[in-house]
Amino acid sequence: MKAVCWYGANEVRVENVPEPKILNPRDAIVKITSTAICGSDLHIYGGYIPTMQKGDIIGHEFMGEVVEVGQGVNNLKIGDRIVVPSTIGCGHCNYCQRDMWSLCDNSNPNAWIEEKVYGYVTSAIYGYSHAIGGYAGAQAEYVRVPFADVGVVKVPPDIPDEMLLFISDAIPTGYMGAELCNIQPGDIVAVWGCGAVGQFAMISAYMMGAEKVIAIDRFPERLEMARKYAKAEVINYEVVNVGEALKEMTGGRGPDACIDAVGLEAHGVGLEDFYDQTKQKLRLETDRPHVLREMMVACGKGGTLSIMGVYGGFVDKIPFGAAMNKGLTFRMGQMHGQKYMHLLLQLILDGKLDPSFVITHQLPLDKAPYGYHIFQQKEDNCIKVVLKP
Repeated sequence: MKAVCWYGANEVRVENVPEPKILNPRDAIVKITSTAICGSDLHIYGGYIPTMQKGDIIGHEFMGEVVEVGQGVNNLKIGDRIVVPSTIGCGHCNYCQRDMWSLCDNSNPNAWIEEKVYGYVTSAIYGYSHAIGGYAGAQAEYVRVPFADVGVVKVPPDIPDEMLLFISDAIPTGYMGAELCNIQPGDIVAVWGCGAVGQFAMISAYMMGAEKVIAIDRFPERLEMARKYAKAEVINYEVVNVGEALKEMTGGRGPDACIDAVGLEAHGVGLEDFYDQTKQKLRLETDRPHVLREMMVACGKGGTLSIMGVYGGFVDKIPFGAAMNKGLTFRMGQMHGQKYMHLLLQLILDGKLDPSFVITHQLPLDKAPYGYHIFQQKEDNCIKVVLKP
């Protein structure tokens, strides 16, 4: 079969690899009909995620058709159309039972690697390094789905992939980001990053009762998407000072909640950006935390920071005094997709949400290297790429 394989920083190839096989009674094999390049895949593409090995199949946002099931899978049959969450949960451990699926105790067979860095193991994620499980990713013609008897969502046959695909990852990530804000009536929410996750975080914040949502980015096409589809007010951080603009737009009080939908490759301006870029290249810090710094200073007193952008290691020059003295609450994590997917599917079926607006490019799987390039470089107004095996 064909699959997108990682070969180092800024290099992916579409290669012929062996088809996956059932390895465990709770496995299923899925023929991929649509898979997306996620913003967090760019962290892999850029070479920022450790424990990747050359030839690893990447990708974690996908849906498709069941073509084989293990003996322990009783809820699926051949021909079922399903969407699969990017995080892998066993369904039976303490964390899965509490709907904290991305903290699963049992799905990562390489727990010893993660424990050295994080102290404890978290769930595996498809195609996201050997420290995070070493599972083959879904930018391929077929993928093995472990623990297929829990978590996956069966979807109707008559709705286009483009409306359903993103309940695999981008929509629940944005939705969870808004939920972690504990939004109260009248709240103002600021969202850094107008990619797919940021767009869905903004829409979700309004669903949860926010009075105003403010979007922060530097690309006009992304800001326009936030204005048009998420009904957000917008700030271009290359044109105005974000902190000053937020004070003016909130009557001087600052946002009640701030959502980071950017993560470890955040861009700043001026000397700070040069500092972070240099330290990251020299491996003196692993992640660029510009958004974290800006949120901690810009957030209003007693506010909440919701961090959904991916961070992998260590950051520098964090204004923790601002967070402590203003009494800020930090909430964060990989998304618990299985908790939200049925709810989000129902919103789509009820006509309350059509997420397909974020797609700017659909490409055959063979064109994945091109898709990664234009997504990373923000060429051709690229915001979201869907690959069709």
